[in-house]
Amino acid sequence: MNKIRVFIDGSAGTTGLRIADRLKQREEIELLSISEEGRKEEAERARVIRSADLAFLCLPDAAAKSIVPLVGSKVRLLDTSTAHRVDPGWVYGFPELHGYREKIRSSTRVAVPGCHASGFISLVAPLVTTGILPAGYPFTCHSLTGYSGGGKKMIAAYEAPARPVEYDSPRSYGLTLHHKHLPEMQRISGLETPPVFVPIVADYYSGMQVTVPLRMELLPGLSPEKIARALRDYYQGEEQIAVHPLGQLPEDGFLAGNGNRCTDKMEIYLTASPDEKQMLLISLFDNLGKGSSGAAVQCMNIMLGLTETAGLE
Repeated sequence: MNKIRVFIDGSAGTTGLRIADRLKQREEIELLSISEEGRKEEAERARVIRSADLAFLCLPDAAAKSIVPLVGSKVRLLDTSTAHRVDPGWVYGFPELHGYREKIRSSTRVAVPGCHASGFISLVAPLVTTGILPAGYPFTCHSLTGYSGGGKKMIAAYEAPARPVEYDSPRSYGLTLHHKHLPEMQRISGLETPPVFVPIVADYYSGMQVTVPLRMELLPGLSPEKIARALRDYYQGEEQIAVHPLGQLPEDGFLAGNGNRCTDKMEIYLTASPDEKQMLLISLFDNLGKGSSGAAVQCMNIMLGLTETAGLE
């Protein structure tokens, strides 16, 4: 049997390394290599990509944009950067959104979602695109992530023996409200305006918890139970996303941000205040799993006609 030829452009980064580790275990995959000198030459990288059946672009945005015109339209590309996530010529790689799995299967250009965006979109897109929630609702979002989400530089900073004492505490960032994930959060969820979004990095390696609060007085005719039922129905039958019943939480009432570390699963928790005037939507997953490399491998499997969950953790 001929193996499927796959190339990872940018395999030295956090996401690229993680994808490579996964694919090395796959007997049906042949990982193409390139010399250290070749990695520095765009033309040589493009040549190797053209020889592949599928290539991952694990690159900075500018590098991802510049390599695409050089490789032709036949090679399947999976871009893990933010460069093409709202590009109309690319398919957004979240197969659990209705209609997207079929688009991914037939496309040669797929953009892997951002980690923060994955959590927000998993909660909001099903409700807005099906008309349960209005597109003009004033959404807010807080997203807690482990420090591996910042890549090699942030990992080294957090794991350094002599680091600033501030690293012991959760640190919010993106405080100018102009985070790079906002365009896809708005576009894919079908919103009239972007959400108010505050990401937070904390002193643990991986795992992500994204929260979206709802004020029910702004949603006449809706109840927390109706919203919870809509999300359960939307994701019914999906292997990688589980929606818990309204109010179901761990026995101690705490929900750890790293609760789904080292997995490719996403769990959705839904809670409401006793008077049902407020509701909280929570998405729990691994920023290195469903938030990056796991999502990329899942999309690869679909594009190549393989078992969708092959190689997922």
